[in-house]
Amino acid sequence: MVEIEYVPTICPYCGVGCGLNFVVKDKKIVGVEPWKRHPVNEGKVCPKGNFGYEFINRDDRLKTPLIKENGEFREASWDEALDLVANKLKEVSDEDPNQVGFYACARSPNENIYITQKLARVACGTQNVDHCARICHGPTVAGLATTLGSGAMTNGFDSIEEADFIFCIGSNNMEAHPLFGRKIIRAKQNGAKLVVADPRYTPTAKLADVYLEFKTGTDVALLNGMMKLIIDEDLQDDEFIEKRTKGYEDLKKVVSNYDMDTVAEIAEIDKDKLIDITLDYAKADKAAIVYSLGITEHSHGADNVMCTANLAMLTGNIGRLGTGVNPLRGQNNVQGACDMGALPSDYAGYRKVADQETTDWINNYYGTNLPATPGLTLVEMMNAAHAGDLKVLYIHGEDPVLSDADITHTKECLANLEMLIVQELFMTDTAAVADVVLPAAGWGEQEGTFTNGERRVQVLRKAQDPPGDAMLDWKIMEEIAVRMGVPREKFHYESAEEIFDEIREVAPVFAGMNRERLERPEALHWPCPSEDDPCEPLMHKDKFAHPDGLGVFMPQEHKGPVETPDAEYPLLLTTTRILFHYHAAMTRRCKTLDNEVKTGFIEINTKDADKLNILDKEIVKASSRRGEIEIPARVTDDIKEGIVNIPMHFSECAANMLTNSDSMDPKSKMVELKACAIKVEKME
Repeated sequence: MVEIEYVPTICPYCGVGCGLNFVVKDKKIVGVEPWKRHPVNEGKVCPKGNFGYEFINRDDRLKTPLIKENGEFREASWDEALDLVANKLKEVSDEDPNQVGFYACARSPNENIYITQKLARVACGTQNVDHCARICHGPTVAGLATTLGSGAMTNGFDSIEEADFIFCIGSNNMEAHPLFGRKIIRAKQNGAKLVVADPRYTPTAKLADVYLEFKTGTDVALLNGMMKLIIDEDLQDDEFIEKRTKGYEDLKKVVSNYDMDTVAEIAEIDKDKLIDITLDYAKADKAAIVYSLGITEHSHGADNVMCTANLAMLTGNIGRLGTGVNPLRGQNNVQGACDMGALPSDYAGYRKVADQETTDWINNYYGTNLPATPGLTLVEMMNAAHAGDLKVLYIHGEDPVLSDADITHTKECLANLEMLIVQELFMTDTAAVADVVLPAAGWGEQEGTFTNGERRVQVLRKAQDPPGDAMLDWKIMEEIAVRMGVPREKFHYESAEEIFDEIREVAPVFAGMNRERLERPEALHWPCPSEDDPCEPLMHKDKFAHPDGLGVFMPQEHKGPVETPDAEYPLLLTTTRILFHYHAAMTRRCKTLDNEVKTGFIEINTKDADKLNILDKEIVKASSRRGEIEIPARVTDDIKEGIVNIPMHFSECAANMLTNSDSMDPKSKMVELKACAIKVEKME
């Protein structure tokens, strides 16, 4: 008799956090089924949820430590690899902790991420720890924390179904977050009006009641124009503004310059359509804003985010069901990576490094002597490596050679390190250039928690053992810390649950999350300060998260992309995700998903293609000031003339060979992944 076991878990892809059940046979994962009682997806899954488990037992999983000698990897024992890593980290951090840096993994459980930042801070004494939110939702954290006092989604996912009006800008959720997209469909069935603003006529836009095409990088002008019209028409919520906000007069002054004619010229939009959208938003009883990376991945990403918060506060559309500012997080645990303190400016629970009292508390708790000075961001660490100021980089489960802007620059930065340590499941593009590769346990092979985009902390369960000699991430880091001289009792845990108990002590927003409460299918949302707190998803009901309880209007001026098209590079490139892939390391190792879309493509408007004599599916050369790629063309009317788009998942025609790493958002240190100047040419 064959025994099949079902083990509940959470999907490892986007930040929606759908519930799944592993199907386990002979102690091996052989499939997944939807978790029918799960409140997020209610028994439904997208293609990645359905087939994305296929990478787990691939033959090319890393199974033993690897050390590079004379340009080639050789297998090593754990003792040899751990000693090599620990000795180098100790040597360099003893000399100067600022010469060591850590990337945490936003696809890993909270407990692993917490231990990554603890290894950086306790064993190495550095604040140089960051993760990929820096180049996806770093502007969300910075922008919403500045305006609302908390850098996270204001409402739960279910809230969107109660909206009367949904303004979706910079988010193609039907591909990137399909089960949230299902909730938008249900909102429409309940009578909500859906407006989608995007340079591309995406699958999400095709569901909209109104589609507003606009030029990439002009979000601030567009949103300012909406706010000016609302004020001119006296449709602002005066009571909400007076009682719950400050800075309104400054906002009025700035947006007064953004009349509809000016905005129409800047954003290349249909002025009358934007007027109608604005009036409908302002007059709706419950209006929600939804956005994602189309808003954030700009050199003015934090400005874009603050404008969405300004618009919501202006109309009183916050603190109620069916309203709010709703950023859709990219990776499955990118919210958790921020929450766990994998940020150079924040400890776990968003306790600020720059606050001396907080850093004193952390130093007392950890027994450290950390400075109350924020460390380097992910982008700054790379630049420091390029300059020779960062000597060792420890990358836990991230692949910057594929995902960071300007791949040539990224490779130069990594090559300039004295040691690159990569902890991974597979030989990724980044692992391939490492000096030491440490094989880690993956999804389904460990316990812990993920935090989805609505701040819901959910339990993961182990379904099989890791392959070969691969180890749990937090066990690897415990052994490194001990070899560096940290007393084992500071880093030893019997379980992931024990690590989470420490997180509850360090971060008060998780204090009420005991295991019994987390085990429920609905789990818990932070903030959860006590065990008798309901820990509900809706934030800012009566007051904002600032100490004085007030929201802050932060008016912004339109800046636009740093690099704009010219005679040599006449097209503006943007990048996206697609339904069947999630970067590369996981989904491209899933046969079913890889068969759907086997390589990348560049979307180009039909008129632009005619001018260049380019045919659909023709291989073309796309180039920028930083590099070039050969890539199939996809000729379509579903993208604005003058703009082209490349999915970010494919290393053989990588969009980030072209993107610009010199265009940093000063507020969040985001680089401009969503806009750079390129040219597209026929192959000779």
